Amino acid sequence: MKKTFTLLLVLLFCAAIGASAQAAGKRYAMYGVAFYNLENLFDTLHDAGKNDYQYLPEGSYKWNGHKYRSKLRNMSVVLSQLCTDRLKGGAAVVGVSEIENRGVLEDLLEQEALKERGWKIVHYDGPDRRGVECAFFYNPRLFQFEKSMLVPYYYKDDKQPDVDLGFYVAENGEVTPYEGLRGDTTHITRGFLVMTGLLGGERVHFIVNHWPSRGAASPARERAGYQVRRLKDALLSQDPESKIIIMGDMNDDPGDKSMTEALGCVHRKKDARTAADLYNPWHDTLYKGGQGTLLYNGKWNLFDQIVFSGSMLGDDRSTLKYYKHEIFLRDYLIQQDGADKGSPKRTHSRGVWLNGYSDHLPTQVFFVKEIGSPQKQN
Repeated sequence: MKKTFTLLLVLLFCAAIGASAQAAGKRYAMYGVAFYNLENLFDTLHDAGKNDYQYLPEGSYKWNGHKYRSKLRNMSVVLSQLCTDRLKGGAAVVGVSEIENRGVLEDLLEQEALKERGWKIVHYDGPDRRGVECAFFYNPRLFQFEKSMLVPYYYKDDKQPDVDLGFYVAENGEVTPYEGLRGDTTHITRGFLVMTGLLGGERVHFIVNHWPSRGAASPARERAGYQVRRLKDALLSQDPESKIIIMGDMNDDPGDKSMTEALGCVHRKKDARTAADLYNPWHDTLYKGGQGTLLYNGKWNLFDQIVFSGSMLGDDRSTLKYYKHEIFLRDYLIQQDGADKGSPKRTHSRGVWLNGYSDHLPTQVFFVKEIGSPQKQN
């Protein structure tokens, strides 16, 4: 018991990838992975074919250069602080949603809080009519990028029962996305952005999501969960030793069918019996702890989730293993007065520009790995 307690204490002070802890004669490295919905990070220019008119100077939000620069500054401060409570160098990988284009990502990295980080971008132009998309930031000193792809979301219903998944397995065994859209495009929306590379020397497939909103019927999100589950299975079939980390704004809570049945997540570690099973640590955070990432009608939801393969559970830390998960919370992210007191401080509320952050709070997960025993001193 004393040895376990000592190990946990030491892990808390693990400062960055190069920093390590000594406990029971072993050294450990820690890695942070985070997700943040940036709530409509739009520039002030019209993107052809996109319904971005609200975020133009003449639009309903009167979106102008001053507001855009303030939004960039606010978002960059939050992103720069993710995972820094435990890791001085911050997150290795950050998935984001609700960004308009690559340009706003590049503008983010030029902000004072981020410009020295050396982060890289993974992004594809997607088909969403409003122009909101997903992307990744990653620290190349901590994550070695290999490849990426955008897998389209296909909605299947009675009008288009023959629509397949948004990907196929090529003759060489590679998981390959379809190009363009197939079937009825009534439900056109964000796809699933996949990034593959080495984290702690181990191959990890990251999938960032932004599932259909609650304005759509729940089967739309269940369909998304099913597609991501099949995508996860295909990636693991291609590389059984690799690991999966799925993150995003699911527009559903951990206990909803899209997460438990369609995506197939379990919330008890003992139920993750195989490396391919997905473990969701956020179930008890919401239903037992009462903590969430967005507040609606006085009730917390936890749409912003990071789940991962069962191979990342257990006490054998010779490979990457789950250590801890947290909602990233700072006082400045919460509205301190008015009708929205206690809610995440968003950019606009009731038509008023608040110069806030997002209507969602970020989430983060920490993983640890043994990196060898310290050398004996002569």
